[in-house]
Amino acid sequence: MSLPLVSAFRVVRPLVHAWGRLARGVVLGVRVVITDEEGRVLLVRHSYEPGWHFPGGGVERGETAEQAARREAREEAGCDPGALALIGVFNNEKRVPGDHVLLYRASDFTPCASSAGAEIAEWGWFTLEKAAEWGSPATRRRLGELFQGAPADPYW
Repeated sequence: MSLPLVSAFRVVRPLVHAWGRLARGVVLGVRVVITDEEGRVLLVRHSYEPGWHFPGGGVERGETAEQAARREAREEAGCDPGALALIGVFNNEKRVPGDHVLLYRASDFTPCASSAGAEIAEWGWFTLEKAAEWGSPATRRRLGELFQGAPADPYW
C-alpha cells in the first residue's frame, strides 16, 4: 500500500465511522434483575413513564455496559450489585429507533444510597406474582422467561 493511500484511510475511516453512527443511530441501554434472599425482585417506577421496571438506563460515553448497569442500580434503587451475568440483548426498536437493551442479573447486592432524585418516583421489592401484575410489558416478559420458563422473545 502506498503512503498516500494509507493517509487517505486515516482521513476517510473516521468519516465512515461517523456516517455509520448517524445512519444506524444505535442506542444502548441496560437493565438489572436483582432479587433478595426471599426471592422478591427489585423494581422501580419512573416519574416519566407508567409501570414498574427493572433498574436501568442508558450507557454513557466512556463506560462499559456493565459499568452502566452498576451505576443505574446504585442511582435508581440504592443497590450495589455483586457479580453481573448478561442474560440477553433485546431489540427495543418499537419504542426508540435503534435501541437495544442489555439485561443483566445480579448474583447479590449491597444496599447503598440512591441518587436518582426526581427521575424515580419510588422503588420496592415485589413477589414474582406482584411484579408480574404491576410490571411493564417488557418486565413481565422477562420475568416469565427468567422464572417461569417462557420462550425467549428477542424484543424488549
